[in-house]
Amino acid sequence: MTKNLSILGSTGSIGKQSLDVCRKCGYKVKALTAFSSVDEIEKQAREFKPELVALVDENAAGDLKTRLADTDTKVLAGVDGVCECAALESADTVLNSVVGMAGLKPTLAAIKAKKKIALANKETLVAGGQLVYSEAEKYGVDILPVDSEHSAIFQCLQGRPSNKALKKIILTASGGPFFGKTRDELKNVTVENALNHPNWAMGAKITVDSATMMNKGLELIEAVWLFKVKPEDIDIVVHRESIVHSAVEYDDNSVIAQLGVPDMRIPIQYALTYPERFESPVEELNLAQIGKLTFYNPDYSTFSCINLCKKAISMGGLMPAAVNSANEQANLMFRKGEIGFLEIAERVERVFGRVPEYTDYTLDDVMEIDALSREIVRGD
Repeated sequence: MTKNLSILGSTGSIGKQSLDVCRKCGYKVKALTAFSSVDEIEKQAREFKPELVALVDENAAGDLKTRLADTDTKVLAGVDGVCECAALESADTVLNSVVGMAGLKPTLAAIKAKKKIALANKETLVAGGQLVYSEAEKYGVDILPVDSEHSAIFQCLQGRPSNKALKKIILTASGGPFFGKTRDELKNVTVENALNHPNWAMGAKITVDSATMMNKGLELIEAVWLFKVKPEDIDIVVHRESIVHSAVEYDDNSVIAQLGVPDMRIPIQYALTYPERFESPVEELNLAQIGKLTFYNPDYSTFSCINLCKKAISMGGLMPAAVNSANEQANLMFRKGEIGFLEIAERVERVFGRVPEYTDYTLDDVMEIDALSREIVRGD
């Protein structure tokens, strides 16, 4: 079956791999979006010939419009342009790989346009899970996970018994580049050190999140929403080889895991082809060649960002949104050399007790908390 896709964040790591899957599967790309990567998105637009392309940066969009003047592709600008791409009538599926909170508005636009959503933007559910699922239910929209861990859980649950016998989710973590390090050893690590991930090639923000293990805390929050479980029903296990992408345990203590080489094109393709499976561009897993798989408990004391996420989702409301936005700001400050590595968690922790609590909330409430949390993190 031919699919017509809008790919949001097409110049990032997930976006590029999504286009690789489109090449392999012969899917049509109807819209592309990015923040400001004019050169890269021009190449993509000329190859895939989408109806729409949007760049958030208006100056970059103006440049791109001039460059693509000889094509039939319409160029849009700003967040509204990205949302228009997400709601494009001729697309049936939206793959959202936008980085950070910026992915929330396009997700909601896609839901209101009744698109199937392949979600690689975890912040959509971390910051606005209640809002997103309320809208998804209202418009009858399916949200399929693209993150390797959540895709693994989703795949393992396909054989779930009708009596809802799920006991726990086992969320695996690579441990990042600083596995085994003490707090003293992390005091003076550099941005370059933090970006040296052992297994995955990802964007800078998510790679730093992996180094702090904030990424795993955010994934725990996302899993709560995706699979309708309690935070205490999710275990985190460090698995250095990144071969077991996550697992589920049932009431009879049977554990079912999903394994594969660490290549995001597997979960991307499954989200697009579900419930079918097809040949993929990914190499075959050779367990004998790998030799052994190892598992460890996380060091919650050193990598305290996980604890902050657990606390936030247990409190509920917009505390997960506050932690997410605080982390985005602190992560950026670290990458710009403004704070040290260990200060990321310290800055994020500031939002507790300093942002208002909500039971129900709107998009405007989320954006208000976003701005407030960033301000708290930036303060001296």
